[in-house]
Amino acid sequence: MFLLGDVYKKQTKDEGTPEPTSSPNTSPSPDPPPPEEPTRLLLPLAGDHGAYEFPDPRQRRTQTLIRGDAPMAAADLEIEIVSDSKPAQKVGNPSVAAGEAAAPAAAAPNHIVDVFSASAYGDLQVLRRYVEEDGVSLSKPDANGYYALQWAALNNYSDVAQYIIEHGGDANAADGARQTALHWAAVRGSIAAADVLLDNGARVEAADVNGYRAVHVAAQYGQTGFLNHIVAKHGADFDAGDNDGRTPLHWAAYKGFADTIRLLLFRNAYQGQQDKEGCTPLHWAALRGNVEACTILVHAGTKQELMVKDKSGFTPAQLAADKGQRHVAYILSNAKRLNGNHCGGRLCAGRIATIGYAPILLFLMIILTVLFINSILNAPKFPKITAAVALWGWTAVSLVFGSLLMFYRCSSKDPGYIKSNSRHLDTDGDDPLLDIDLNNSSIWTGNWSQLCPTCKIIRPVRSKHCPTCNHCVEQFDHHCPWISNCVGKRNKWDFYVFVWLGTLTTFLGAAVAAQRMWTGSPEPPFTRSWTHYMFTEHPGAVVFLVVDILIFSGAIALTIAQTSQIAQNITTNELANASRYAYLRGPDGRVRNPYNHGCRKNCTEFLIHGYIKDEEVAWPSLQQATA
Repeated sequence: MFLLGDVYKKQTKDEGTPEPTSSPNTSPSPDPPPPEEPTRLLLPLAGDHGAYEFPDPRQRRTQTLIRGDAPMAAADLEIEIVSDSKPAQKVGNPSVAAGEAAAPAAAAPNHIVDVFSASAYGDLQVLRRYVEEDGVSLSKPDANGYYALQWAALNNYSDVAQYIIEHGGDANAADGARQTALHWAAVRGSIAAADVLLDNGARVEAADVNGYRAVHVAAQYGQTGFLNHIVAKHGADFDAGDNDGRTPLHWAAYKGFADTIRLLLFRNAYQGQQDKEGCTPLHWAALRGNVEACTILVHAGTKQELMVKDKSGFTPAQLAADKGQRHVAYILSNAKRLNGNHCGGRLCAGRIATIGYAPILLFLMIILTVLFINSILNAPKFPKITAAVALWGWTAVSLVFGSLLMFYRCSSKDPGYIKSNSRHLDTDGDDPLLDIDLNNSSIWTGNWSQLCPTCKIIRPVRSKHCPTCNHCVEQFDHHCPWISNCVGKRNKWDFYVFVWLGTLTTFLGAAVAAQRMWTGSPEPPFTRSWTHYMFTEHPGAVVFLVVDILIFSGAIALTIAQTSQIAQNITTNELANASRYAYLRGPDGRVRNPYNHGCRKNCTEFLIHGYIKDEEVAWPSLQQATA
């Protein structure tokens, strides 16, 4: 069952969750119960973070309740949901007591016994018969205080909702908890029904007994598309607080709905808002151990959010540590350290992160080149160099200059930064999210991650925001600290040539050094070991060879990895996060790369253009894929 006002949170038994009991105030539903019965959670008393324990669900509480989905002050109201997949298999009656066994599928039509069940099932023909032939009123609630319009809105039957409104239904009619049909529509993200309600005078800012508006309910249930729709089209206030001062961003952070968080931050939701407990959204995300939510909030926020203390004196990092969320505590503590006053504060830390290891690599390249020339090629204690060895040696030196050129290019070149949009989004101007067909789930399922809350842009697929560079990068591959730059669409070719030159240079350098050291060993009889001789007579050559081999090992591994990825037209970031990106999953749900056009075409396009065009391969339908 799904609750609005006192939402359920599913818990597994190995977490020590007590056995659930049925709600004391239940309402029937045409939907069969879910396989796993959920359990409620309680909200702690004000400022008492130690009170977050799983309660006995048999104990009735009416003060400061949190559900796992949302805190509630008094209402204990249940909304049950008709199944999306097979809505007509089992039918319940919205006007009878909950707990009654659902009827068999064959008997389903017989259980549409009144206007409420007809509205819940979207049976407009039966509803018309009740209203037009039997004279049943649509403006009166059922025995539990729920209206037919609420049931139609919940299950997104827009035609039924329109009919109800035209025949006496009030778009603003509220039940005992002051929840309107728009609240119920928000539970399921019923956009079409919400449009009908709002076009017929429903108040988008209507609040229930807990102060929850439709924006709060949408955030509590992770209905990102619905939330965006009522904000963009109907001007809903996405920064409104409930009775406890919690905004939709608080709820999205607490529930861990990363896409909803991105949307709200994209729209410039206030991240520093404190509720009556003194908690910011980051506090609630830290409390629940929502790593992705915390990461998004930290990257899009400032150091002030990391330093804010609640009424108990806890910062988000301290609260996470207190509740045993070690990974989140580490992330927040590290972010706090980088943003703190150490080493000159964030400015110093930011400069160090931006500079990276590029100066070290440049220093090594120059020093090793000088060492190679003086200790290998022109070393006076080695025998005279042969022409062939000299040729390969000076070839390696010439490749160093090529490497330095490519090092400069790939470290200074724009990797494909996407221009950020710093203006504040509002519904009065052109809204980039308004033209998106949010009713088409195939477009936006999993793709809300393309919103960048920091740059305020809808970034292209395959791009990613780099927290080090603080930019979104097209075809983001990775941020390379050795060049102090991102590797992306515009500099990947330069980077690939650079790693190849580095591999060839270090290989030739190691080969020439090994040949010179082997032929420069003393003639027998040996008075000391070869190793001791080299360390004492040719220390520069030994140091060069050791460091050169270490660099070669890393360079060859990177070259092989980049070559393999180019051949498959996949980036390092995509390879590491393939399971997270919806566009890398085929119709059967398995990981597939839609940009792989074959090794030959991938390599040819990359070598000619410097990047591969983002042309997706059309996958067969799931039925064809599994045939």
